[in-house]
Amino acid sequence: MTALSPDRIRNLAIIAHVDHGKTTLVDQLLKQSGSFRENQVLDDRAMDSMAQERERGITIKAKNTSVRWGEYLINIVDTPGHADFGGEVERVMKMVDGVMLVVDAYEGPQAQTRFVLQKALAAGLNPVVFVNKIDRPNARPEEMQDGVLELFLELDAREDQFDAPFLYGSAKEGFARASLEDEGLDMEPLFEAIVKSVPPPNVEASDEFRMLVSNVDWSDYVGRIGIGKVLSGRVKVGDPIWRIQGDTKPERGKVSQVFEYSALSTNDAAEGVAGNIVGIAGFEELDIGETLASSEDSESLPFVEIDPPTVMMTFSVNDGPMAGREGDRVTSREIRDRLIREARTNISIKFEDTGESTEFKVNARGAMQVAVVVEEMRREGFEVLVSRPTVIKKEIDGRSHEPFETLYLEVPDEAVGGCMQSLANRKGVVESISANRGRTQLEATVPTRGLIGFEFELLNLTSGEGIMSHLFKEYRPDSGDIRTRRSGTLVSMEKGESMTYALRNIETRGKLFVGAGEEVYEGMIVGENPRTEDLPVNPTKAKHVTNHRAAGSDKTESLTPAIKFSLERAIEYIAPDELVEVTPKSIRLRKRILDFTERKRDAKRASS
Repeated sequence: MTALSPDRIRNLAIIAHVDHGKTTLVDQLLKQSGSFRENQVLDDRAMDSMAQERERGITIKAKNTSVRWGEYLINIVDTPGHADFGGEVERVMKMVDGVMLVVDAYEGPQAQTRFVLQKALAAGLNPVVFVNKIDRPNARPEEMQDGVLELFLELDAREDQFDAPFLYGSAKEGFARASLEDEGLDMEPLFEAIVKSVPPPNVEASDEFRMLVSNVDWSDYVGRIGIGKVLSGRVKVGDPIWRIQGDTKPERGKVSQVFEYSALSTNDAAEGVAGNIVGIAGFEELDIGETLASSEDSESLPFVEIDPPTVMMTFSVNDGPMAGREGDRVTSREIRDRLIREARTNISIKFEDTGESTEFKVNARGAMQVAVVVEEMRREGFEVLVSRPTVIKKEIDGRSHEPFETLYLEVPDEAVGGCMQSLANRKGVVESISANRGRTQLEATVPTRGLIGFEFELLNLTSGEGIMSHLFKEYRPDSGDIRTRRSGTLVSMEKGESMTYALRNIETRGKLFVGAGEEVYEGMIVGENPRTEDLPVNPTKAKHVTNHRAAGSDKTESLTPAIKFSLERAIEYIAPDELVEVTPKSIRLRKRILDFTERKRDAKRASS
């Protein structure tokens, strides 16, 4: 690697809509480049190393790898496809010199396809297009190519960007074709297209080392690792370097380690050379967007503008009756430190202190993004209370404005009426509608508030067949009251163990969220009331002993299975006066104010 020259390097990001096959494609490129031993057993979606990525089937964090193809080194960055993780895509654009756009041969360009392509084109990057899944039934590769070209025109692509090479194939089956008439045997045509169409890195003609930190990693041995593309010069272990942060005084440090990324491993490197993507350790504190340089006088390198967070949620210390039973990280200091650490490596998330020592604000692009953070925390032993997302509003010309999104829907024809009614209830306006082969595509403009909880409603309206995606559009004047949940709750009045006898009576009034034998407490939400008001109930009430029947005989009586919430569903379900209690073992819904009498007083004060 010491003799590696910039003209033999290709830096490439894989971009696509969620589930269009990015990660599977990277797996194939790694396998067919000879990055693994012939007898090495690999999991599918090998690049998705986070447990949640495998469980959800989506990429959450952008990741670096590289392959050798002939005399070329191809650095590959696998990026997320879900809109909530768009910040991961945006920062990657500073590390690469080209993109590979992956498009499903049946679904074609979707909302996130538009988002990632728009960011790539705006960054001046030239795309290579891979039409994936041409082996699936009903694949329409030629039609999808036309759809991509139309998208290029809509996004004002330059002529050289519009002339992007198209390849067709199947990441799952491991073949690519330069044309549909060719015989697809392997990924060789794709490697050739990358080397030919992605330009070598544009490096500065200077011996001074400079690098923009586009990602941050952590090692228990060397601490924080700044990852980025070396723009000029070279760097090796022991070199003095400077950390440059805008107008802040530069901080001097010393390179303790240089890393390169190969296949699924991170390896020590002799040096980082201009044009290559490397990791550098040597600073205790290091953030995304900062510049590393060999000179104190170097200017800070410009970073990308990230789409702003649009929703806010609060994290607070668990103060419920069952606090501290299931987790071992429960203090405000531990929660605060963990959220600060998350905000440093996730540029789409912003952390804020509040006036309360036990409560903190987290701003993000969507509920899923925050749900991923909370899920990681509970797996690490945290207990925390999480609020419902609220939108971040702005004051413009003396008037309150809120964020709006462009919403893209694809639903069965028979579900169109219900979906349009739901959008109307959420202050959405349908901008366009088209139908094809039994499915209807809708494009609508909706307040971000109106999208909270909509995905789960869509699943019910379409029997699980609806597809949605959304992108931030702009701030507009406040659209008024939006009720995304029209039901009340069943709230426990007592603490204790839930009894079958009590629950059987309660379920005549609504849907249950708890089953028999579960521990409940006052203020805990145990079910849903179909009416709008909250209803206090006693789930701990047992059957009285009589001469004819024992008190425990009700245990044989059946109950309707309780509804169990996923973390994301719970966060979007709760009302503003409710919280989700998250522990390593449990997800509970509760009122902010647990005491019934105090809740009534608070409601009276709020209405007066």
